[in-house]
Amino acid sequence: MREAPAKPPSMPSKQLDVFPNPSPKRDYAIQFQVPEFTCHCPLTGQPDFAHFTIDMIADKLCVELKSLKMYMWSYRNEGAFHEKVTNDILDDIVKATDPRFIRITAKWYVRGGIYTNVVAEHRKKGWKPLPVVQMPAHGAQTGLL
Repeated sequence: MREAPAKPPSMPSKQLDVFPNPSPKRDYAIQFQVPEFTCHCPLTGQPDFAHFTIDMIADKLCVELKSLKMYMWSYRNEGAFHEKVTNDILDDIVKATDPRFIRITAKWYVRGGIYTNVVAEHRKKGWKPLPVVQMPAHGAQTGLL
């Protein structure tokens, strides 16, 4: 067994780093997929696994990707109910970035024959989304007749 490095290359952390939004005048979607989220049940200690989708429209700040990874990793050894951890993550990202809009969808893998999906969202006060533009549908083209 080898000794752990004195300064590991990455460690779990509750710190979310941010950077200036490169296009703050435009509403554009940022989506993060976190397919390997883990924590454990606060009652049984058994592991819980989830796939998180984080959809957001940034305002002045964006979340830095590696810090988000380390943040999500920080839950690995924590006991948390599905509803609480989903809402805590939403609150922490809102606190760090103050986005125009954010929705977190947590799809929890089966436990006792039951899947749990938790969806939480935040809208910045006064933010009005632009109307959705509907494009005409066209069939897939292959170039073959």
